[in-house]
Amino acid sequence: MNIQNAQKEVDEWIKNHGVRYFNELTNMAQLTEEVGEVARIIARRYGEQSEKESDKDKDLGEELADVLFVVLCLANQTEVDLQAAFDKRMDKKGKRDHDRHHNNEKLK
Repeated sequence: MNIQNAQKEVDEWIKNHGVRYFNELTNMAQLTEEVGEVARIIARRYGEQSEKESDKDKDLGEELADVLFVVLCLANQTEVDLQAAFDKRMDKKGKRDHDRHHNNEKLK
């Protein structure tokens, strides 16, 4: 599935199940909350904090998908073609950063 199709699928879900989009500010707060859930899993599972028993069943993939869902909602409601924006960003990064990371001594 490409990003355009994902945006359409989210829009259809909102129309059929979600009544309407939350406003942009609410979705921004929701995005922050979802990113926080991803951060909690990463910090405890891959970082130095110990993982609480209640966090062991949390699925990182599902939490990342929650982040993606809200990003797609924000793109839809602000009329951003996320596929075009992503393609443009990757092209820019490809040109700008082509040798940057290979030449970074910190990464060797």
